[in-house]
Amino acid sequence: MDKDYVCEDWGTETEWTQIKVTVPLGQLDDLSAVMSMISNYLQIEDYSDIDLKTCYGDLIDESILNADKTVASVSVYLAGTDGVADTLSFLKERFSTLGIDGKVSVSGVCEEDWANSWKAYYKPIEIGEKIVIVPAWEKYDAPEGKLAVRMDPGMAFGTGSHETTRLVIGLLEKYIKGGERVLDVGCGSGILAICAAKLGAKECRAYDIDPVAVKVARENVKDSGLTNVECDTSDLLRGVDTKGGAYDVICANIVADIIIRMTPDVGALMHVGSVILASGIISERADDVISSFEEHGLRIVEKAEENGWCALVVGK
Repeated sequence: MDKDYVCEDWGTETEWTQIKVTVPLGQLDDLSAVMSMISNYLQIEDYSDIDLKTCYGDLIDESILNADKTVASVSVYLAGTDGVADTLSFLKERFSTLGIDGKVSVSGVCEEDWANSWKAYYKPIEIGEKIVIVPAWEKYDAPEGKLAVRMDPGMAFGTGSHETTRLVIGLLEKYIKGGERVLDVGCGSGILAICAAKLGAKECRAYDIDPVAVKVARENVKDSGLTNVECDTSDLLRGVDTKGGAYDVICANIVADIIIRMTPDVGALMHVGSVILASGIISERADDVISSFEEHGLRIVEKAEENGWCALVVGK
């Protein structure tokens, strides 16, 4: 990693600090794993598989088409400037240990700029057989047999474009039959709970440790017109509602280490027919997560993979 960081000067209106790391494409998974230790909400720029002039009927910006496809970048955002020095020191140590060749830049970002700059590239996404994720600001008429899920992710993870989210939504289509009680741990934008409700779940509880994510999720639930989805803050399973009994489906689209952390306790929220849909796992860490589930009396029912990411269906 470069000893000298690229830093941009920012004015008094800055509300967030962006730490962006660019690496050779082959190191993207390792970089994402390291950056996820800082925040669950990552902005990943990887243009290596874009070679078409159109995407969902709209032109792709020339800057994306002409981007260097041999490198990829991951950004995290910190409130204000607190913790920046400690974060940079942490990255330097981790990169040195793992042999990651990262170029780091630090810049100030106004909240409004950050929240809106990506909207031009977020288009309707068909997932599985039924779900279409539609930006809240886009006009879209769902064809027969499709369920439109309108989302404005704001500053919370979950647009449906990431492999981890697509994997879970595909599994929700399979495991939501109607009338289920659903728990979403680390809900981000609320996309999974909303999809579950649209597919027929009776009751959905969505939790995140980040109050910003909870605020975004609540707004998305309200805009969707759903009355059976509730969102609140929790630290993994601490603070999760248990008064209604066990959950039929538990979603955890987080990262491998955090999923492993919750495995000792999640069985208490399940009954014999319950399933956990665990995602956010890079394929290299799948065996670690599987071992942790099995050590705590749970069994692997199904495994799905896409572009180096893995999702697991786990039963009691």
